[in-house]
Amino acid sequence: MPLYKSIKVNSQTTVKIWKIEESYNELFQPLDLKKSSLERVLGMKSKLHQRGFLSVRHLLREFGYTDQDLFYDDNGKPYLKDGKHISITHSFTFSGVIISDKEVGIDIEKQREKIGIIAHKFINYEFEYLIKDSDYYIRRLTIIWGIKESLYKLFATSGMLFKEHFLVIPFMVEDEQTVAWIDYEDKKYRFNAAFLEFEGFTCAYIVPHE
Repeated sequence: MPLYKSIKVNSQTTVKIWKIEESYNELFQPLDLKKSSLERVLGMKSKLHQRGFLSVRHLLREFGYTDQDLFYDDNGKPYLKDGKHISITHSFTFSGVIISDKEVGIDIEKQREKIGIIAHKFINYEFEYLIKDSDYYIRRLTIIWGIKESLYKLFATSGMLFKEHFLVIPFMVEDEQTVAWIDYEDKKYRFNAAFLEFEGFTCAYIVPHE
């Protein structure tokens, strides 16, 4: 399937999402991968991970880039050669890319009940406004995780902990946006966050200011 969704966040920022329905060969054949990317995809043991990796390269093409334009730093954070900021995600049958003139982060997660079991590992303050027996509980937990994962990707700083350093301000699922904070080493950083749901998945991303 071609592009699943494209979101023009603002004049500087675009999100594109791919639904991975193609086979490995269908995804692989049209691409021109650099040596390091070829070695990486061939070394993956999971076909699902391979297809996720390749679908991201198709999303790059939707933006007008190729695999040669993408590189990673020592922390695994992706960059584009032209200086634009990029963040990448894939989960099961969906992948996503956000590109902007400013620092960004994106995450896609499948909505699963087991997130409730590990909630205590990444949530502290947010328990104050979450209602455990609510129909929205798992969906809201998934949104919070996605926002915190997006913040972590944006900062790419070792030592940051979801539970201790990231805060997500109260929101409703219908809001599709909220505010998030990073409180780290005596500094506070404020971010706008947006999210959407589709086919049992949640996509969250950090929205840079205009």
